[in-house]
Amino acid sequence: MVKGTTKLLGIIGDPISHSLSPAMHNIAFEATGMDCIYVPLPVRPKHLGEAVRGLCSLGFMGVNVTVPHKEKVLPFLDRVSDEAARIGSVNTIKIHDGRVLGDNTDWQGFLNHLAEIPFDPEGSEALILGSGGSARSVAYALLSKGARVTLCGRSIETTAKVAEHFRKFFPATNPGAMTYDQLSLQRINADMVINTTPLGMPPQFSSSPWPEKAMFPKCGLVYDLVYNPPITPFIEQALKNGVRAVNGLGMLVHQAALAFNIWTGIPAPLEAMRRAVTLC
Repeated sequence: MVKGTTKLLGIIGDPISHSLSPAMHNIAFEATGMDCIYVPLPVRPKHLGEAVRGLCSLGFMGVNVTVPHKEKVLPFLDRVSDEAARIGSVNTIKIHDGRVLGDNTDWQGFLNHLAEIPFDPEGSEALILGSGGSARSVAYALLSKGARVTLCGRSIETTAKVAEHFRKFFPATNPGAMTYDQLSLQRINADMVINTTPLGMPPQFSSSPWPEKAMFPKCGLVYDLVYNPPITPFIEQALKNGVRAVNGLGMLVHQAALAFNIWTGIPAPLEAMRRAVTLC
């Protein structure tokens, strides 16, 4: 029951109706006996600044940030963590003493799920589809483990700019950049391919980031950050080509557990959160 003392949290994004985060976090608060409620907050890009400023006025304790706001939210924050600054993307906001503090739990959540699968990215060749906020988090995670990373996006200028950004922090691995058109022109050799784009989730649930004309790589793992639906067109392509594939539900749970700890200062009930999204 929502009371006058109930603390508010939520998730801002556009679209947001597909998100399993409310179910997962509300179960976590129930399991820990905390008087909190977590709600979906649809925010259009043009209203992002107003929405972030309004969090303090409305007494929010914090929010998660999802597509398409993870990069664009940075100018509206009072401070960001070192990791979020290096990544250039925020997925977790904490409100403390009237200040809006940004953090990133996506990168560690991704690594925690890889360890659970298990898949060791150290020294691997990774192709990341996308160049937005989620791509930045995955790239940072893999580069921190010594993987060699190539980012693939629609615009070579945008994608090359992201690769150049990470060369400053990981000069030895020299991240690369390419476009989707190039996927059809060459054979891709990679140990893992990760989709960080929204393709495959509503309203683009029938789309895949992998071009139909491109030869599908015989890699060790295909990872789709999209988790709803659980079997995306990209995962279907992988399975048809005999490639092991997983969706992003495990990453969702692990990044959420880290965000829960940032907001509350206590360990998250990880298994309760996992059960909550498995039942959805």
